[in-house]
Amino acid sequence: MSGVIGIFGTKRQNVASTAYYGLYALQHRGQAACGIVVNDDGVFSTCKDEGLVSEVFTSEKLSKLTQGNMALAHVKYGIEGYGGRENVQPIVINHIYGSIAVAHSGSLVNAYDLRLELEKKGSVFVSKSDADIIAQTIIRERLSVDSIEEAVALAMPRFKGSTTIVVMSSSKMVAACDVKGIRPLCYGKRDDGAYVIASETSALDAVGAKFVRDIIPGEIVVFTSEGVKSNTDACRKVKPALCVFEYVYFARPDSVINGLSVHEARVRIGTALAKSHPADADVVIGVPDSGIDAAIGYAKGSGIPYEIGFIKNKYIGRTFIVPGQKVREDLVRIKLNAVSSVVKDKRVVLVDDSIVRGTTSAKIVKLLREAGAKEVHMRISSPPFLFPCYYGTDVPSKDYLIACQHSSDEIKRIIDVDSLGYLEQEFFEELKSENNCGFCTACFDGKYPTIAPTYTGKLRFETKLSERTEK
Repeated sequence: MSGVIGIFGTKRQNVASTAYYGLYALQHRGQAACGIVVNDDGVFSTCKDEGLVSEVFTSEKLSKLTQGNMALAHVKYGIEGYGGRENVQPIVINHIYGSIAVAHSGSLVNAYDLRLELEKKGSVFVSKSDADIIAQTIIRERLSVDSIEEAVALAMPRFKGSTTIVVMSSSKMVAACDVKGIRPLCYGKRDDGAYVIASETSALDAVGAKFVRDIIPGEIVVFTSEGVKSNTDACRKVKPALCVFEYVYFARPDSVINGLSVHEARVRIGTALAKSHPADADVVIGVPDSGIDAAIGYAKGSGIPYEIGFIKNKYIGRTFIVPGQKVREDLVRIKLNAVSSVVKDKRVVLVDDSIVRGTTSAKIVKLLREAGAKEVHMRISSPPFLFPCYYGTDVPSKDYLIACQHSSDEIKRIIDVDSLGYLEQEFFEELKSENNCGFCTACFDGKYPTIAPTYTGKLRFETKLSERTEK
Protein backbone atom coordinates (compact mmCIF):
# COMPACT_ATOMS: atom_id res chain seq x y z
CA MET A 1 0.00 0.00 0.00
CA SER A 2 1.80 3.18 1.23
CA GLY A 3 1.11 6.76 0.17
CA VAL A 4 2.96 9.05 -2.22
CA ILE A 5 2.81 12.79 -2.81
CA GLY A 6 4.86 14.93 -5.18
CA ILE A 7 4.88 18.70 -5.70
CA PHE A 8 6.18 20.36 -8.86
CA GLY A 9 6.15 24.15 -8.46
CA THR A 10 6.86 27.03 -10.76
CA LYS A 11 8.87 28.99 -8.22
CA ARG A 12 11.10 28.49 -5.21
CA GLN A 13 8.94 28.14 -2.11
CA ASN A 14 8.43 26.14 1.08
CA VAL A 15 7.44 22.91 -0.67
CA ALA A 16 8.39 20.87 2.40
CA SER A 17 5.38 22.24 4.28
CA THR A 18 3.09 21.35 1.38
CA ALA A 19 4.48 17.82 1.33
CA TYR A 20 4.07 17.60 5.10
CA TYR A 21 0.36 18.46 4.97
CA GLY A 22 -0.12 16.07 2.07
CA LEU A 23 1.48 13.26 4.06
CA TYR A 24 -0.82 14.00 6.98
CA ALA A 25 -3.77 13.39 4.66
CA LEU A 26 -2.22 10.08 3.59
CA GLN A 27 -1.19 8.87 7.05
CA HIS A 28 -3.88 6.16 6.92
CA ARG A 29 -1.96 4.48 4.07
CA GLY A 30 1.14 3.89 6.17
CA GLN A 31 2.15 4.35 9.78
CA ALA A 32 5.58 2.73 9.91
CA ALA A 33 7.75 5.50 8.48
CA CYS A 34 7.76 8.64 6.34
CA GLY A 35 10.10 10.88 4.41
CA ILE A 36 10.38 14.12 2.43
CA VAL A 37 12.97 15.04 -0.20
CA VAL A 38 13.18 18.66 -1.40
CA ASN A 39 14.78 19.63 -4.72
CA ASP A 40 16.40 23.07 -4.76
CA ASP A 41 17.86 23.61 -8.23
CA GLY A 42 19.17 20.05 -8.42
CA VAL A 43 20.37 19.87 -4.81
CA PHE A 44 18.37 17.34 -2.78
CA SER A 45 17.80 17.66 0.97
CA THR A 46 16.18 14.82 2.87
CA CYS A 47 14.38 14.18 6.15
CA LYS A 48 13.04 10.70 6.86
CA ASP A 49 12.71 8.24 9.71
CA GLU A 50 10.51 5.57 11.25
CA GLY A 51 7.36 6.84 12.94
CA LEU A 52 4.24 8.87 12.25
CA VAL A 53 4.28 12.11 10.28
CA SER A 54 3.83 14.17 13.45
CA GLU A 55 6.69 12.33 15.17
CA VAL A 56 9.24 12.46 12.35
CA PHE A 57 8.68 16.00 11.09
CA THR A 58 9.12 18.28 14.06
CA SER A 59 9.11 22.01 13.36
CA GLU A 60 12.88 22.01 13.85
CA LYS A 61 13.44 19.26 11.27
CA LEU A 62 11.07 20.84 8.76
CA SER A 63 12.85 24.19 9.08
CA LYS A 64 16.12 22.51 8.10
CA LEU A 65 14.74 21.37 4.75
CA THR A 66 15.72 23.95 2.17
CA GLN A 67 13.18 25.73 0.03
CA GLY A 68 12.81 24.56 -3.54
CA ASN A 69 10.38 24.16 -6.41
CA MET A 70 9.92 20.38 -6.03
CA ALA A 71 9.34 17.88 -3.25
CA LEU A 72 8.66 14.16 -3.08
CA ALA A 73 7.24 12.47 0.02
CA HIS A 74 6.11 9.04 1.19
CA VAL A 75 4.36 7.26 4.08
CA LYS A 76 5.38 3.63 4.51
CA TYR A 77 3.06 0.72 5.18
CA GLY A 78 4.32 -1.49 8.00
CA ILE A 79 5.34 -4.98 6.90
CA GLU A 80 6.91 -7.21 9.53
CA GLY A 81 10.63 -7.66 8.94
CA TYR A 82 10.99 -4.65 6.63
CA GLY A 83 11.71 -2.04 9.29
CA GLY A 84 14.79 0.11 9.69
CA ARG A 85 15.56 3.64 8.61
CA GLU A 86 17.40 2.37 5.54
CA ASN A 87 14.08 1.16 4.10
CA VAL A 88 12.30 4.49 4.50
CA GLN A 89 11.35 6.23 1.26
CA PRO A 90 11.85 8.26 -0.86
CA ILE A 91 15.06 6.56 -2.03
CA VAL A 92 17.68 9.06 -3.26
CA ILE A 93 20.48 7.94 -5.59
CA ASN A 94 23.21 10.02 -7.22
CA HIS A 95 24.34 8.96 -10.68
CA ILE A 96 26.42 10.24 -13.57
CA TYR A 97 23.66 12.56 -14.84
CA GLY A 98 22.61 13.93 -11.46
CA SER A 99 20.26 12.66 -8.75
CA ILE A 100 16.87 11.01 -8.61
CA ALA A 101 14.43 10.40 -5.78
CA VAL A 102 11.88 7.57 -6.04
CA ALA A 103 8.73 6.90 -4.02
CA HIS A 104 6.69 3.76 -4.61
CA SER A 105 3.29 2.41 -3.63
CA GLY A 106 2.69 -1.28 -4.25
CA SER A 107 4.82 -4.40 -4.27
CA LEU A 108 7.06 -6.07 -6.85
CA VAL A 109 6.52 -9.81 -7.21
CA ASN A 110 9.83 -10.16 -9.09
CA ALA A 111 11.89 -8.08 -6.66
CA TYR A 112 14.45 -10.77 -5.92
CA ASP A 113 15.09 -11.63 -9.57
CA LEU A 114 15.50 -7.98 -10.52
CA ARG A 115 17.84 -7.28 -7.63
CA LEU A 116 20.00 -10.31 -8.40
CA GLU A 117 20.28 -9.23 -12.04
CA LEU A 118 21.25 -5.69 -11.05
CA GLU A 119 23.80 -6.84 -8.48
CA LYS A 120 25.50 -8.98 -11.10
CA LYS A 121 25.86 -5.81 -13.18
CA GLY A 122 27.49 -3.94 -10.27
CA SER A 123 24.56 -2.19 -8.59
CA VAL A 124 24.92 -1.71 -4.84
CA PHE A 125 21.85 -1.71 -2.59
CA VAL A 126 21.55 -0.02 0.77
CA SER A 127 18.03 -1.19 1.59
CA LYS A 128 15.57 -4.06 1.13
CA SER A 129 12.86 -1.82 -0.35
CA ASP A 130 11.28 -2.25 -3.77
CA ALA A 131 11.90 1.47 -4.34
CA ASP A 132 15.65 0.85 -4.29
CA ILE A 133 15.30 -1.79 -7.00
CA ILE A 134 13.04 0.50 -9.04
CA ALA A 135 15.51 3.40 -8.74
CA GLN A 136 18.50 1.25 -9.76
CA THR A 137 16.58 -0.13 -12.75
CA ILE A 138 15.64 3.37 -13.92
CA ILE A 139 19.24 4.57 -13.56
CA ARG A 140 20.48 1.65 -15.66
CA GLU A 141 18.07 2.61 -18.43
CA ARG A 142 18.95 6.31 -18.10
CA LEU A 143 22.54 5.56 -19.12
CA SER A 144 21.39 4.69 -22.65
CA VAL A 145 18.66 7.32 -23.27
CA ASP A 146 18.39 11.09 -23.27
CA SER A 147 15.78 11.74 -20.56
CA ILE A 148 14.43 10.45 -17.28
CA GLU A 149 10.96 9.91 -18.77
CA GLU A 150 12.45 7.65 -21.47
CA ALA A 151 14.25 5.69 -18.77
CA VAL A 152 11.02 5.27 -16.80
CA ALA A 153 9.20 4.11 -19.96
CA LEU A 154 11.86 1.44 -20.56
CA ALA A 155 11.92 0.35 -16.91
CA MET A 156 8.19 0.06 -16.20
CA PRO A 157 7.58 -3.15 -18.22
CA ARG A 158 10.25 -4.88 -16.14
CA PHE A 159 8.36 -4.34 -12.89
CA LYS A 160 5.88 -7.15 -12.21
CA GLY A 161 3.21 -6.68 -9.59
CA SER A 162 1.78 -3.37 -8.42
CA THR A 163 3.99 -0.44 -9.33
CA THR A 164 2.82 3.13 -8.79
CA ILE A 165 5.81 5.46 -8.68
CA VAL A 166 6.77 9.11 -8.64
CA VAL A 167 10.32 9.97 -9.71
CA MET A 168 11.94 13.35 -9.10
CA SER A 169 15.03 14.40 -11.07
CA SER A 170 16.88 17.70 -10.95
CA SER A 171 14.39 19.38 -13.32
CA LYS A 172 11.39 17.06 -13.79
CA MET A 173 8.85 14.96 -11.98
CA VAL A 174 7.55 11.74 -13.53
CA ALA A 175 4.50 9.79 -12.33
CA ALA A 176 3.76 6.31 -13.63
CA CYS A 177 1.31 3.45 -13.03
CA ASP A 178 1.65 -0.20 -13.96
CA VAL A 179 -0.54 -1.39 -16.83
CA LYS A 180 -3.04 -2.92 -14.38
CA GLY A 181 -3.36 0.22 -12.24
CA ILE A 182 -3.51 -1.83 -9.05
CA ARG A 183 -2.78 1.18 -6.81
CA PRO A 184 -4.37 4.59 -7.49
CA LEU A 185 -2.58 7.79 -8.47
CA CYS A 186 -3.93 11.18 -9.50
CA TYR A 187 -2.83 14.78 -9.89
CA GLY A 188 -4.19 18.25 -9.38
CA LYS A 189 -3.16 21.87 -9.72
CA ARG A 190 -3.00 24.76 -7.25
CA ASP A 191 -3.81 28.39 -7.88
CA ASP A 192 -0.09 29.23 -7.71
CA GLY A 193 0.54 26.96 -10.71
CA ALA A 194 2.09 24.08 -8.76
CA TYR A 195 1.13 20.54 -9.73
CA VAL A 196 0.49 17.96 -7.01
CA ILE A 197 0.62 14.19 -7.58
CA ALA A 198 -0.94 12.00 -4.88
CA SER A 199 -2.17 8.51 -4.08
CA GLU A 200 -5.61 9.89 -3.20
CA THR A 201 -7.67 13.00 -3.93
CA SER A 202 -7.98 13.70 -0.19
CA ALA A 203 -4.30 14.70 -0.20
CA LEU A 204 -4.95 17.14 -3.06
CA ASP A 205 -7.71 18.73 -1.00
CA ALA A 206 -5.39 19.02 2.00
CA VAL A 207 -2.84 21.13 0.11
CA GLY A 208 -5.30 23.28 -1.84
CA ALA A 209 -4.92 21.55 -5.21
CA LYS A 210 -7.89 21.16 -7.55
CA PHE A 211 -8.24 17.65 -8.92
CA VAL A 212 -7.34 17.39 -12.61
CA ARG A 213 -7.61 13.67 -13.29
CA ASP A 214 -6.54 10.15 -12.38
CA ILE A 215 -3.36 8.80 -13.94
CA ILE A 216 -4.61 5.85 -15.96
CA PRO A 217 -3.09 2.34 -15.91
CA GLY A 218 0.09 2.17 -18.00
CA GLU A 219 0.39 5.95 -18.31
CA ILE A 220 3.54 8.00 -17.72
CA VAL A 221 2.97 11.68 -16.93
CA VAL A 222 5.88 14.15 -17.03
CA PHE A 223 5.83 17.50 -15.24
CA THR A 224 8.31 20.12 -16.46
CA SER A 225 8.63 23.89 -16.53
CA GLU A 226 6.99 23.75 -19.96
CA GLY A 227 3.87 21.96 -18.69
CA VAL A 228 2.50 18.43 -18.54
CA LYS A 229 3.15 15.66 -21.07
CA SER A 230 1.58 12.21 -21.19
CA ASN A 231 2.85 8.94 -22.62
CA THR A 232 0.00 6.45 -23.11
CA ASP A 233 1.84 3.96 -25.35
CA ALA A 234 1.38 1.16 -22.79
CA CYS A 235 -2.23 1.98 -21.93
CA ARG A 236 -5.37 -0.07 -22.63
CA LYS A 237 -3.47 -3.16 -23.80
CA VAL A 238 -4.68 -5.23 -20.84
CA LYS A 239 -7.69 -5.02 -18.56
CA PRO A 240 -7.17 -2.71 -15.55
CA ALA A 241 -7.32 -4.26 -12.07
CA LEU A 242 -7.58 -1.64 -9.32
CA CYS A 243 -7.29 -3.22 -5.88
CA VAL A 244 -10.89 -3.52 -4.68
CA PHE A 245 -9.72 -3.05 -1.10
CA GLU A 246 -9.10 0.60 -1.94
CA TYR A 247 -12.89 0.99 -1.82
CA VAL A 248 -13.41 -1.48 1.03
CA TYR A 249 -10.66 -0.42 3.44
CA PHE A 250 -7.51 1.37 2.28
CA ALA A 251 -8.67 4.74 0.93
CA ARG A 252 -10.14 7.59 2.94
CA PRO A 253 -13.92 7.90 2.57
CA ASP A 254 -13.57 11.49 1.33
CA SER A 255 -11.39 10.38 -1.59
CA VAL A 256 -12.66 9.79 -5.12
CA ILE A 257 -11.11 7.00 -7.22
CA ASN A 258 -11.96 6.50 -10.90
CA GLY A 259 -14.81 8.96 -10.52
CA LEU A 260 -16.47 7.06 -7.67
CA SER A 261 -16.66 8.42 -4.12
CA VAL A 262 -15.18 5.93 -1.64
CA HIS A 263 -17.85 6.94 0.88
CA GLU A 264 -20.62 6.31 -1.65
CA ALA A 265 -19.16 2.92 -2.58
CA ARG A 266 -19.06 1.83 1.07
CA VAL A 267 -22.60 3.00 1.75
CA ARG A 268 -23.78 1.01 -1.26
CA ILE A 269 -21.87 -2.02 0.01
CA GLY A 270 -23.72 -1.73 3.31
CA THR A 271 -27.06 -1.47 1.56
CA ALA A 272 -26.28 -4.59 -0.47
CA LEU A 273 -25.33 -6.42 2.74
CA ALA A 274 -28.68 -5.51 4.30
CA LYS A 275 -30.49 -7.07 1.35
CA SER A 276 -28.42 -10.26 1.13
CA HIS A 277 -27.91 -10.78 4.88
CA PRO A 278 -30.79 -9.24 6.86
CA ALA A 279 -30.85 -9.44 10.65
CA ASP A 280 -33.56 -9.12 13.28
CA ALA A 281 -31.84 -6.45 15.39
CA ASP A 282 -32.28 -3.22 17.33
CA VAL A 283 -29.25 -1.18 16.29
CA VAL A 284 -26.53 -1.06 13.60
CA ILE A 285 -23.00 0.00 14.51
CA GLY A 286 -19.76 0.13 12.53
CA VAL A 287 -16.16 -0.60 13.48
CA PRO A 288 -14.23 2.69 13.11
CA ASP A 289 -13.18 3.88 10.68
CA SER A 290 -13.69 1.87 7.50
CA GLY A 291 -16.74 0.01 8.79
CA ILE A 292 -18.77 3.13 9.56
CA ASP A 293 -19.82 4.06 6.02
CA ALA A 294 -20.95 0.49 5.30
CA ALA A 295 -22.85 0.47 8.60
CA ILE A 296 -24.69 3.62 7.55
CA GLY A 297 -25.59 1.86 4.31
CA TYR A 298 -26.77 -1.23 6.18
CA ALA A 299 -29.01 0.92 8.37
CA LYS A 300 -30.50 2.61 5.30
CA GLY A 301 -31.11 -0.69 3.58
CA SER A 302 -32.58 -2.44 6.61
CA GLY A 303 -34.48 0.32 8.37
CA ILE A 304 -32.65 -0.50 11.61
CA PRO A 305 -31.35 2.68 13.30
CA TYR A 306 -27.64 3.46 13.08
CA GLU A 307 -25.81 4.45 16.27
CA ILE A 308 -22.23 5.18 17.27
CA GLY A 309 -21.37 1.99 19.13
CA PHE A 310 -17.63 2.46 19.54
CA ILE A 311 -15.50 5.39 20.58
CA LYS A 312 -12.13 5.35 18.89
CA ASN A 313 -8.99 6.63 20.53
CA LYS A 314 -7.86 9.23 17.99
CA TYR A 315 -4.21 8.72 18.90
CA ILE A 316 -4.15 5.06 17.81
CA GLY A 317 -3.83 4.35 14.11
CA ARG A 318 -5.01 1.46 11.96
CA THR A 319 -4.37 -1.89 13.60
CA PHE A 320 -4.61 -3.88 10.35
CA ILE A 321 -1.47 -2.20 8.97
CA VAL A 322 0.57 -2.51 12.17
CA PRO A 323 3.25 -5.19 11.69
CA GLY A 324 3.04 -8.14 14.08
CA GLN A 325 -0.12 -9.99 15.16
CA LYS A 326 0.53 -9.66 18.92
CA VAL A 327 0.84 -5.88 18.60
CA ARG A 328 -2.38 -5.72 16.56
CA GLU A 329 -4.26 -7.60 19.26
CA ASP A 330 -2.90 -5.49 22.10
CA LEU A 331 -3.90 -2.27 20.34
CA VAL A 332 -7.57 -3.22 19.91
CA ARG A 333 -8.63 -2.61 23.51
CA ILE A 334 -6.88 0.75 23.82
CA LYS A 335 -8.05 1.77 20.35
CA LEU A 336 -11.78 1.03 20.79
CA ASN A 337 -14.27 1.19 23.64
CA ALA A 338 -17.91 0.15 23.34
CA VAL A 339 -20.66 2.63 24.25
CA SER A 340 -22.66 0.56 26.73
CA SER A 341 -25.72 2.85 26.64
CA VAL A 342 -26.06 2.09 22.92
CA VAL A 343 -25.53 -1.68 22.97
CA LYS A 344 -26.64 -2.87 26.42
CA ASP A 345 -29.51 -5.37 26.19
CA LYS A 346 -29.67 -4.75 22.42
CA ARG A 347 -29.48 -7.01 19.40
CA VAL A 348 -26.57 -5.46 17.52
CA VAL A 349 -25.59 -5.59 13.86
CA LEU A 350 -21.82 -5.09 13.80
CA VAL A 351 -20.38 -4.03 10.42
CA ASP A 352 -16.66 -4.31 9.66
CA ASP A 353 -14.63 -4.24 6.44
CA SER A 354 -13.06 -7.71 6.63
CA ILE A 355 -12.09 -10.72 8.68
CA VAL A 356 -8.49 -11.63 7.90
CA ARG A 357 -6.92 -13.42 10.84
CA GLY A 358 -10.01 -13.39 13.05
CA THR A 359 -8.33 -12.51 16.34
CA THR A 360 -9.08 -8.79 16.08
CA SER A 361 -12.75 -9.50 15.26
CA ALA A 362 -13.04 -11.77 18.28
CA LYS A 363 -11.69 -9.05 20.57
CA ILE A 364 -14.09 -6.46 19.12
CA VAL A 365 -17.06 -8.78 19.65
CA LYS A 366 -15.87 -9.42 23.21
CA LEU A 367 -15.96 -5.66 23.88
CA LEU A 368 -19.63 -5.62 22.84
CA ARG A 369 -20.47 -8.64 24.97
CA GLU A 370 -18.79 -7.06 27.99
CA ALA A 371 -20.77 -3.86 27.36
CA GLY A 372 -24.02 -5.85 27.61
CA ALA A 373 -24.97 -6.61 23.99
CA LYS A 374 -27.65 -9.32 23.97
CA GLU A 375 -26.88 -10.52 20.44
CA VAL A 376 -24.15 -9.69 17.94
CA HIS A 377 -24.79 -10.19 14.22
CA MET A 378 -21.62 -9.54 12.24
CA ARG A 379 -21.73 -8.29 8.67
CA ILE A 380 -18.56 -7.99 6.57
CA SER A 381 -18.32 -5.48 3.71
CA SER A 382 -16.13 -7.80 1.63
CA PRO A 383 -16.21 -11.49 0.62
CA PRO A 384 -14.14 -14.02 2.63
CA PHE A 385 -10.39 -13.37 2.38
CA LEU A 386 -9.21 -16.71 0.92
CA PHE A 387 -5.94 -16.02 -0.91
CA PRO A 388 -2.67 -14.20 -0.13
CA CYS A 389 -2.11 -10.68 -1.45
CA TYR A 390 1.17 -10.00 -3.24
CA TYR A 391 0.48 -6.38 -4.18
CA GLY A 392 1.17 -4.41 -1.02
CA THR A 393 -0.85 -5.96 1.82
CA ASP A 394 0.89 -7.84 4.63
CA VAL A 395 -0.91 -11.14 3.98
CA PRO A 396 1.71 -13.32 2.24
CA SER A 397 0.33 -16.76 3.05
CA LYS A 398 -2.93 -18.69 3.49
CA ASP A 399 -1.64 -19.59 6.94
CA TYR A 400 -2.71 -16.11 8.09
CA LEU A 401 -6.27 -16.37 6.74
CA ILE A 402 -8.99 -17.72 9.02
CA ALA A 403 -11.39 -18.31 6.10
CA CYS A 404 -8.88 -20.78 4.63
CA GLN A 405 -8.82 -22.85 7.81
CA HIS A 406 -12.46 -22.72 8.93
CA SER A 407 -15.99 -22.65 7.53
CA SER A 408 -18.29 -19.68 8.10
CA ASP A 409 -20.09 -21.58 10.87
CA GLU A 410 -16.77 -22.33 12.56
CA ILE A 411 -15.67 -18.70 12.25
CA LYS A 412 -18.99 -17.64 13.77
CA ARG A 413 -18.25 -19.77 16.84
CA ILE A 414 -14.59 -18.68 17.03
CA ILE A 415 -15.37 -14.96 17.08
CA ASP A 416 -18.53 -15.54 19.19
CA VAL A 417 -21.24 -13.97 17.02
CA ASP A 418 -24.87 -15.01 16.65
CA SER A 419 -24.77 -14.76 12.86
CA LEU A 420 -22.22 -13.92 10.19
CA GLY A 421 -22.69 -12.59 6.66
CA TYR A 422 -20.20 -11.58 3.97
CA LEU A 423 -20.67 -9.32 0.95
CA GLU A 424 -21.36 -11.22 -2.26
CA GLN A 425 -18.54 -10.83 -4.79
CA GLU A 426 -21.12 -10.15 -7.54
CA PHE A 427 -21.53 -6.66 -6.07
CA PHE A 428 -18.15 -5.66 -7.49
CA GLU A 429 -19.23 -6.72 -10.96
CA GLU A 430 -22.05 -4.19 -10.73
CA LEU A 431 -19.65 -1.51 -9.49
CA LYS A 432 -17.19 -2.34 -12.27
CA SER A 433 -19.75 -2.00 -15.04
CA GLU A 434 -20.99 1.34 -13.73
CA ASN A 435 -17.53 2.91 -13.53
CA ASN A 436 -15.92 1.28 -16.55
CA CYS A 437 -13.02 -0.09 -14.56
CA GLY A 438 -11.69 -3.48 -13.57
CA PHE A 439 -10.84 -4.75 -10.11
CA CYS A 440 -8.24 -7.02 -8.60
CA THR A 441 -10.22 -9.45 -6.44
CA ALA A 442 -7.47 -12.04 -6.11
CA CYS A 443 -7.69 -12.07 -2.31
CA PHE A 444 -11.25 -13.42 -2.72
CA ASP A 445 -11.01 -15.66 -5.78
CA GLY A 446 -7.30 -16.32 -6.42
CA LYS A 447 -7.42 -14.79 -9.92
CA TYR A 448 -4.19 -12.79 -9.85
CA PRO A 449 -3.90 -10.05 -12.48
CA THR A 450 -0.11 -10.55 -12.79
CA ILE A 451 2.31 -13.38 -12.27
CA ALA A 452 2.54 -14.53 -8.66
CA PRO A 453 5.92 -14.76 -6.93
CA THR A 454 7.52 -18.19 -7.06
CA TYR A 455 8.66 -17.90 -3.46
CA THR A 456 5.91 -16.75 -1.09
CA GLY A 457 7.10 -17.42 2.45
CA LYS A 458 7.17 -14.71 5.11
CA LEU A 459 10.21 -12.47 4.62
CA ARG A 460 10.65 -14.22 1.28
CA PHE A 461 12.94 -11.53 -0.11
CA GLU A 462 15.41 -11.57 2.77
CA THR A 463 15.29 -15.34 3.04
CA LYS A 464 16.36 -15.73 -0.56
CA LEU A 465 19.14 -13.20 -0.07
CA SER A 466 20.39 -15.09 2.99
CA GLU A 467 20.56 -18.31 0.95
CA ARG A 468 23.45 -16.91 -1.04
CA THR A 469 26.91 -17.98 0.03
CA GLU A 470 30.33 -16.66 -0.87
CA LYS A 471 32.25 -18.85 -3.30
